[in-house]
Amino acid sequence: MSGPDEKPRSSFLDVIRTRTVSTELSPQIPRGLRLTTAYAWRILVIAAAIALIIWLVIQLKLLVIPLLIAILITALLWPAFAWMLRHRVPRWLAIVVSLLGTIAIVGGLLWLAVWQITREWLSVQARTVDAVGQLRQYLIDGPLHLTTAQIDDALAQALAFAQQQASLLWSGALAIGTTLGHVATGVLLSLFILLCVLADGAGIWRWTVRIFPKAARPAVDGAGRAGWLTVMNYARTQLLVATIDAVGIGLGAFLLGVPLAIPVAVLVFLGSFIPIVGAVVTGALAVFLALVYNGPWIALWMLVVVLGVQQLEGHVLQPLLMGSAVKVHPLAVVLVVAGGAMIGGIPGALFAVPLAAFVNVVAVYLGSRAWETGLRPPAGDLIWSTVPRTRRSPA
Repeated sequence: MSGPDEKPRSSFLDVIRTRTVSTELSPQIPRGLRLTTAYAWRILVIAAAIALIIWLVIQLKLLVIPLLIAILITALLWPAFAWMLRHRVPRWLAIVVSLLGTIAIVGGLLWLAVWQITREWLSVQARTVDAVGQLRQYLIDGPLHLTTAQIDDALAQALAFAQQQASLLWSGALAIGTTLGHVATGVLLSLFILLCVLADGAGIWRWTVRIFPKAARPAVDGAGRAGWLTVMNYARTQLLVATIDAVGIGLGAFLLGVPLAIPVAVLVFLGSFIPIVGAVVTGALAVFLALVYNGPWIALWMLVVVLGVQQLEGHVLQPLLMGSAVKVHPLAVVLVVAGGAMIGGIPGALFAVPLAAFVNVVAVYLGSRAWETGLRPPAGDLIWSTVPRTRRSPA
């Protein structure tokens, strides 16, 4: 007769037998395969977390994009803003001077460009019509001997392609919204976030640090400081690169006798802050003006100048200046810009490099456990410089 404990005893023996079999089979699995599977499921978990974050960012783009724009503008304004604070300028006055000064500089540059373009608009229009007519006649009488129907078909296809690409660029540029109301809301939200960060960046950062467990606060504080310094370095370097591009292309247009050299330089400067698209559009504008005003040879030289400046930026300025500023390899810069453009259009390309630099610096800081050494980035240039340093908890 079986006792009442026989069934539990059988189950226990089955468990022992199963564990013994699994232990015996485990050495038969190659060690490389076991390591690969161990890494594989962890990589899948990380990829799923990243995908979830990207999905949330896309869903909340009306909030995320204005926040990122405000942070980048803060990084651009902070050196001058911090200088005024160090020289005993009241914070409210420093905020007013920083905002009004930025609006005055950008507005003045745009006004200068629009004013000169408006003055020459009728001449540009007439020259463009003449240039198109001459090109059309050359295609008919020249070695190609095209017919009028062939030229019209080619122009129709080119126009359709340009409209398609323009619609794609426009949809990417308006990624923060599809209506004028969304765009206006994004602008106002960016301005509000900018004011809040300049007015009480230290308080915002203290509140952010307190969200984390007490033991993790020194690491979060140090990683945030290191990441913010990297974002500021990116903003300063991008400003320098944009200035060099504008001076190079504007000076080239002036020396070649291309009209509207100053507006071209202004547009190149502003367009340099928009990766990929800004450089292409502003460079094409300079070449177009050279073509309709100065002929094909000057346009060819203008194209050489534009390509030379862009090559200088891509192969010298970006690797040397941007790579050292954001601590990201130039190849990684190209890849993250391309990936950001594929995911988020123009806003994705704009924020890809600073986000990658921030994540890279934070990961290195946390991985090296740098906060345990007691070393901190200099507080004078930090937006939360008034935050008291968190003490390292005893081990």
